[in-house]
This record gives sequence, structure tokens and C-alpha cells, in this order.
Amino acid sequence: MSSINRVATANMYDNSIRNIGGRQNSLVDLNEKLTSGKRVLRPSDDPVAAAQAERAMTRITRIQSEQRALDVQRNAVAQAESSLDDAVNLMQEMRELLVNAGDGTHSPADRRIIASQVQSLREQLLNISNRKDTNGLPLLGALGSALEPFLGTSAPSGFAGLPGQGAGSFVSIPNMLDGDSAFMFQTKRDGVYNAGISSAAASPLNGRQFNASAVSVADLSAISTDPATGKADTYTVVFKNAGPGASPNTSTATYNIINARTGASSPDVVVPDFPNDKQLNIEVTGVPGLKFNITATPTKALDGTVTLSPADGDTITLSPSSSIFSVIDQAIADIGSAGNSNAAVQAVGQALGNLDIGMERLQAVRSYAGELLNRADRITGNQDARNIQLEGDRSRAEDMDLVKGFSDFEQTKMGYQAALQSYAMVQKLSLFNYIS
Repeated sequence: MSSINRVATANMYDNSIRNIGGRQNSLVDLNEKLTSGKRVLRPSDDPVAAAQAERAMTRITRIQSEQRALDVQRNAVAQAESSLDDAVNLMQEMRELLVNAGDGTHSPADRRIIASQVQSLREQLLNISNRKDTNGLPLLGALGSALEPFLGTSAPSGFAGLPGQGAGSFVSIPNMLDGDSAFMFQTKRDGVYNAGISSAAASPLNGRQFNASAVSVADLSAISTDPATGKADTYTVVFKNAGPGASPNTSTATYNIINARTGASSPDVVVPDFPNDKQLNIEVTGVPGLKFNITATPTKALDGTVTLSPADGDTITLSPSSSIFSVIDQAIADIGSAGNSNAAVQAVGQALGNLDIGMERLQAVRSYAGELLNRADRITGNQDARNIQLEGDRSRAEDMDLVKGFSDFEQTKMGYQAALQSYAMVQKLSLFNYIS
């Protein structure tokens, strides 16, 4: 027995409506995706791909945040490096002024003018050392402090920040440089000493020359310091027993080296016979870890009387310098008070040697700043490469193939148009068409 399946007009009508609605929804969905360029607009479109795209976007956002922070750090380090460059230029100007101050043709008044010029540059140097970034933080604050790292207008007692240099990370660099390393001296690292000359009242210079060269380091590890405080020891070289030598027209002298902290005195060091009418050069190597030269020239009066140099009571005091500022302050004081060319030459010689060490410190920290900027560039390059990789992952997960999308859209549109035409035909059908 055969069965008969009856298809009513209403069934055909409902099917046509559903077909049209489905194709219309597909067409709208494709149009929306083509407009956005994305294959996955909602998690329901492809849950796995949506999760992959979300992870990629999260990492891209984190990279962008890290890069913004790195840009701030790079700008701060660039400003700090520029400040150190300004500091080096100022110290070079000071150096030129100091060389000029050693000219024997200058009067004491001329040297005081030069000292005032150096003082002006010194004030500018202090301002540079306390420069701040756009956030109000010091560029040379080391491990972090909102306070100015160098306090005081005349002679900063020390570094007010927290000494040390931040290490940064794989995606960041420090946003401050170590001002302590740039401007402050360390005994075991730099060995900066100032040699001050004085003569006994009984044997004033009276035109004779008695100078000490800049102190240099022979062995940093041998420099003596106070175990309790770590401060470098101060020494005094005292001359005595100046008088005629064993040979005619010669002189001799003896000196001791006294440690001011311990009071310990070295054995007598005898200067071998030297001519009365020639310059004497003495190499002093008895100070632990240090060495310097003494230059002495006697004078001879018209009556033939010779004023010996060195003379009894002549002393040289070796004092450690704590910072570039203290070196400059000492130079200003010595040059401004120099009553004769001998004192000026002494002051200039000491200042130039120590300023050169200070400039080396500034250049070293500036070089480190340059390396930080290079590191920042490398980090940016790595982050850009990582960003491209993550963007590719996101694109593969959710972006649409536009060629395929347009093709699907055209096919869906043609199907939608066919469905509309079919519906137009179906809705006209009626049983009465056949009855008539």
C-alpha cells in the first residue's frame, strides 16, 4: 500500500520564509565581517580562535605598556647624558681658566678675577648635577630619591641620594644615573689627593720655589684608610736638616712622612747632595699607594748668600679630596689667595691633575649612559619583533581572508536573491488557481 505525503501551501510558505531569513542572516554576518575585516567577531564564531586572539592582544598591550615606560626611561637617561656632557664642557672651561691663572705675568688681582670666573662655572656645575626630569626626579639621583643629590651652595658635604646604579631588566633600563659615581671620589678607586705647601716662618719662600706636582696613584690597593670610617689617611711631609752637602756648592736635606691619623712617622729620607744653583726634583714614593714630585729652586743674593730650598720647616700636606666640587673649591681658594707666581703654579698644578681625574669620572658615567641608550634601542628592536609575531598570531586567529570573504558574500547574495524569487512564486500559489 503506497503512502501519500501531503505538502500544503502553508508548508511551502514557511520553508521559504525560513530560507530567506537564514540567507539574510548569513548575508548580514558576512557583510559585518567584511566591514571589520575580522573572521571572528564574537567568541561564539570560533571559541578557540577567539581565545588565541585574546591572548595575543593581551601580550601586545603589555608590550605597548612596557615600551611607553621604556621611552620615559630613555628620555631621562638621554637628559642625564646631556647633563654630563654639559658638565664636562664646563670643567674644560675651568681647566682653561686654571691654565691661564698659572701665567707668571698675572698679578694677584688678575688671579682673583680668574678665581671668580671659576666660581661662576662651579655654581653652574652644581645646578647641572641637580637637574631633574619632566617628572621632577633628579637625573643623577642614583637609586632613587626626590631630593637634590648634591646639597649646599658652597661645598656639598657629600652625596645626599642613595649611591649605586639600578640594573634594569629585560624590558627596561634605569631612569637615573649614579651621581655619586660621577661627581664623588672614592679613595680606593680614584686616589685623589691635594698637596698643600707651607713654609716655616723662619724660612719663608722669599722668591725661592717650592712646589709639589699633582699626586698620582702608584697602587690603589696600598692606599691607607681608616678601618672604622673608610676615609683616606692624611699625610704631612716635613723637611728638616737642610744645609751644606758633603761636596762644595751643594746642599742636602731630610724629610719624614707623618700619618696624621696614626701619628706614625717614616724613617728619615735623606735627599742626596744637590747643586745650590740648580733646580731640584725629588720623587716622593714613601706615601702608601701614592707618589708625587717636589720641585725646589734656591735663591742666591747679590752678596752670594744662598737661601736653600727645601728649607727647614717646609711642609707638604696630602689631603684626600672627596668630590669634584671640593677640588674646584680648593683651586678657587688657592688661586684667589696666591700672592706670587710660585703659589699660583702650585695651586694650578694640583687643580689640573685632580680635575682631569674628575673629568675621567664624568666621562665614565657618560659612557655608561650611552650604553644604557644602546640597550634601550636593543630592547625596542626585540619588542618590535615580538609585537610583529604576536600581531601575526592574532591575525591568523581572527582576521578574514578578504578574497574568500568577498567570494562567499557574492555566493550568499545570489542565494538570497534566488530565495526571494522563489518566495515570490510560492506566495502566489493557491488551490483556486487549479479550480478556475
